[in-house]
Amino acid sequence: MAVNELTAANFDSVISGAAKPVLVDFWASWCGPCRLLSPIVEELSDEMASQMDVYKCNVEDNQDLAVRFQVMSIPTLILFKGGKPVHTMIGAVPKAKLAQELRSVL
Repeated sequence: MAVNELTAANFDSVISGAAKPVLVDFWASWCGPCRLLSPIVEELSDEMASQMDVYKCNVEDNQDLAVRFQVMSIPTLILFKGGKPVHTMIGAVPKAKLAQELRSVL
């Protein structure tokens, strides 16, 4: 399953209207660690679909969102619950570590 893109135009409505927690992957096409993490995020999107929704947000195209959520390094993953950011993870990490960290805050 492909992970949907978030933009400044749909960000607030998607995050605030979500029935489940939402994981947002802030990334850029030129970022090597982002390219390493992307397939892991997609796999977890499938495996944890009943627990959370997953979206990607290109920081090059949505710099205002990167500033709003203080994304200083990419990849940055932010988990939102009830429309609010509740957990942030920075950098590429192995799938098992990422899944464990997500499960601990879901």
